[in-house]
Formats: sequence, C-alpha cells, structure tokens
Amino acid sequence: MRALVLLLICSSMFAKSRYTVSREVVEGIESVTLQDEVSHQTVKIVPSLGNNSYSYQVNGQEIFWSPYKTLKEFQAKPANLGNPFLAPWANRIDGLTYFANGKKYQLNPELGNLRLDGAKQPIHGLLMYAPWKVTRVEADAKAAWVTSRLEFWREPAWMAQFPFAHNLEMTYRLSNGELEVLTTVENLSAQPLPLSLGYHPYFQINDAPRDEWQVNLPVQRKVLLSGTLTPTGETGPADFTGPLGLRGVALDDVFTDLQMGAHGRTEFWVMGKKQKVSVIYGRNYPVAVVYAPPGRSFICFEPMTGVTNAFNLGHLGKFPLQSVPAGGSWRESYWIRPSGY
Repeated sequence: MRALVLLLICSSMFAKSRYTVSREVVEGIESVTLQDEVSHQTVKIVPSLGNNSYSYQVNGQEIFWSPYKTLKEFQAKPANLGNPFLAPWANRIDGLTYFANGKKYQLNPELGNLRLDGAKQPIHGLLMYAPWKVTRVEADAKAAWVTSRLEFWREPAWMAQFPFAHNLEMTYRLSNGELEVLTTVENLSAQPLPLSLGYHPYFQINDAPRDEWQVNLPVQRKVLLSGTLTPTGETGPADFTGPLGLRGVALDDVFTDLQMGAHGRTEFWVMGKKQKVSVIYGRNYPVAVVYAPPGRSFICFEPMTGVTNAFNLGHLGKFPLQSVPAGGSWRESYWIRPSGY
C-alpha cells in the first residue's frame, strides 16, 4: 500500500502539465510559445515585431493568416498578418492634423515613422512593428501567459507625433481552449490621454473555401464612409438578421451599437464546414471593423475603442471618444475561441 501511494505521488510530480510556456530563438529572432496540451493549441508571439502573435494553431491547423512561411520573412519585410496592434491611433486620420483635449496637433511626415494609405492619410499608428520588452512569462494549472511592455514616452519620434506620455502592457493568456489578449494603458501625462487603439487580427478557415464561409455580425449600426474610407459622421442601419455568407460579398466596414451578450461581451464568428473561430469583444471595445476583401482567404474582426478618425470626430462631437484620465489607466480584453478542429 505504501509503495502504491509513493508511486501515485511520483506520477503526480512528473505528470506533464496541461499548460506550458517557453522562450526560444527562431531564425535568430526571440519568440514566446504558449501551449495547451488538452485543447492542442499553440500560440507564438514575437515581441520584437510589434509583439504580434504571428501563429495560432489548433491540432496543427493555423487560425491566423500570414503571407509568409517563416519568421525571417516577416522580419525582412514586415506586413499585416497575425494580430497587429494599432496605436496610438487605429485606422485612419483624415489628414496630418488631429485634435486632443480641444487642441490641434500636427503630424510630421519628415520623421519617417508615419504609415500613409493610398489617399496619403496616416493609418494604423506608430507601433505595428515596434519592439516590446517581455516582463513576465508563466504557466500554472489554469493558464499559460506572457506579458510584454512598451514605454511609449521613451521614444522621442513617437512623442513628437503623439505627445502624451504613457506605458502599454499586453498579455497573451491561453486558458481553457481560448486566447485572451489583454491591453493596459497607463497615462503618465498631466492631461487626459485620448484613446484610439485596437487590433487588426487576420483569421482563416481551413475546411472550406472563402466563398463558403458564414459570418456572424452582431451589430446594429453601420458607419457611413467617404471615398477615402473615413466616416462622414453619419450612420445607417446594419440589417443582418442571421449569418451572412461571404460568396460575392466584400466587407471593409465600421460598425457601432454592438449587440452584447453574457458579461457585456459581443461575439463575432466565422465558420466553414465544421471549423469555427469566435472573436469576443469586451465592453470597452464598442466599435468593430470587419474586413474581408474578395479573392483573399482571410477575414478580420477588429476590436476598436472608437471609430476611424476617432480624434477628429470626437472633437466634433460626432462619435464618442474614450480617454484615460491623467495618472489613470485603462484595460480591456478580447478573446479568440476556436472550435471544430
């Protein structure tokens, strides 16, 4: 009996944990890997390239879309893939000036850190490929997670474009078959920090072609856009009464008045034959951009703190603009939940 008890204790001590986390160098680039052995999920994050979770696999099948096969390709030619972070503004600003706290600020293209769209509008902020510092890597019986930090105030070229001192933290937490992405903003400035941030994750379904995908869009209002894809200030009804098939459909739209379910969260999803990816927004992401261009095998459900051109439209009183009080902080999560794999 004593030998049996000892055997059980030893077996327990050496049993493989459900959740693991590891840091490794892949192709000369540091990467962090989160694993869930029960749900067979693996998430890979590259801190030095925008802290992007460039790979999310379930049973060996990729959920995130990427045009590249290697991390080295991503480093050599950074592109939109995986889960890009957009800040200090998400999507577009309708020119080289913006308003914050009633004052007009000027962007400086000569600093070389602005991304411009086809209409020469600043797009997607300054941090898509910025280097983050890993501060915590842990796993226990309930989850595996990594937290990284970016001290925005340390970079003069960033502060010249957006002069609000702040820190950012991002935590990827893999738990119970889903990935949580938690973002924290700490305002170090003496003034409120206007908040226009979000994520631009690229999802794919592997068991059906794009035109056979079905999507759920739990939204009530569609933001009307100009020819340069900035809001006009008006909205119209979003008439989605059930799942939408993507055959013949192109989406590049901004939605408000999200339909909340349990815990004040909103669930978007895309589904093939059996595979399904749900993207669940916390209540502090009240705006959704949905991007599914024709002929491309991905769809983006983008959680946003505000509409496109949020600073200027907030100044005009057209749409709500969140802010972080001086000395205060803001935090919110969104979740990715795959099933049918």
